Amino acid sequence: MVRTVFHVDLDAFFVAVERTLDPSLNGVPVVVGGEPGGRGVVACASYEARKYGLHAGMPLAQAYRLCPHARYIPGRFDHYIAVSTRFLGILGEYTPFMQSMGLDEAYLDMTGFESLYGPLEGIAGVMKRRVREELRVTASVGIATSRVVAKVASDACKPDGLLRVAQGEEAAFLAPRPIRELPGIGEKTEPLLKGHGYTTIGDLARTPPIILRRILGSWGDVVWRSSQGLDDTAVAAAGDPKSVSRVTTFREDTLDPALIRGTLRYLGERVCAELRSHDMTARAAVLHLRWHDFTTITRHRTFPGEVSSDEAVYRAVEEMLSRELQVEAQRKRRKVRLIGVGVEGLAKDNGQLALLGDAPDERLAKAVDAIRGKYGFVAVQKGLTLHLNEAVPEERGKFVLRTRSPSR
Repeated sequence: MVRTVFHVDLDAFFVAVERTLDPSLNGVPVVVGGEPGGRGVVACASYEARKYGLHAGMPLAQAYRLCPHARYIPGRFDHYIAVSTRFLGILGEYTPFMQSMGLDEAYLDMTGFESLYGPLEGIAGVMKRRVREELRVTASVGIATSRVVAKVASDACKPDGLLRVAQGEEAAFLAPRPIRELPGIGEKTEPLLKGHGYTTIGDLARTPPIILRRILGSWGDVVWRSSQGLDDTAVAAAGDPKSVSRVTTFREDTLDPALIRGTLRYLGERVCAELRSHDMTARAAVLHLRWHDFTTITRHRTFPGEVSSDEAVYRAVEEMLSRELQVEAQRKRRKVRLIGVGVEGLAKDNGQLALLGDAPDERLAKAVDAIRGKYGFVAVQKGLTLHLNEAVPEERGKFVLRTRSPSR
């Protein structure tokens, strides 16, 4: 039986969602990521903006120089998550073998489903139509015998396309395409390979693996197999998370203790709420901190037991933050650009109450989660986050952090 893999990818996802909220954005260059010419980077550029050279990851200041007439939007992650959840729900109706790769893309193993659905191009068309009609965004679908070729195919037929690469045609399909289109060839690998004369995927395919191994180490074998269209990686559900984190970049570099600690508290509460939503606990807390000169540090603190309470996580990260601020006060007095909270060492909550620990806090936190789930985050606030009411915009009961933030 021929293996059949779909790669389904939403087109310019953030922009597409913004256009459902504001139809005046249709047909004009749109950039999601922040204020015109401001700090941060482009999170998503519309296809109209891409004609001017804009792309995800580009500094906003550079984007504004290239396309000053674009509409620049900070972004609203809560909306993106809501649409993403419905998108993945639609795909999950057609196969149990689905692996989400983020908010806007997923792999589906559709091997053998012809007996249920008929020609698979037809069911791909049904998926696309449902996404368009129910979510008001468009998706592109690549179909192939492997994940790597399906991914390249979905990129090749954007926007709103459908492309199937037949068995035996994988290498020929990949050969003329630029090496940057091959999954795994990133910002560092591409110039390295170009420096050795490789410009197309076919160039890689014609090279003996031992040569690529000398250039890329063990990764060279993976790149060579991918260039041939060979990839037996299974499509599997992501399962429970291994870690959870929330990070945001301040709109302006700051030393305001109320803003820094209020943001830290808010991020920690969002992290713990997600942790509890998976019925999981954590063994360690993580602090992410970036100064205005882009120096970045990460600090870890291990708990004596397993926790999921806001208080336990906040105490740990606040102690680490205080230590770093004290050290900094004796040095350069740099301002804070970015801050984040994470938890690691996750495990399923077995419901065992500790003799010493945060069980009462955790029960209270779950009750607060239920209230916030119904009425929004700001329905219940503690003193530290009250400062954010004036400093940070609010929408749909939650604080709107910068789009670069994975806090969503």
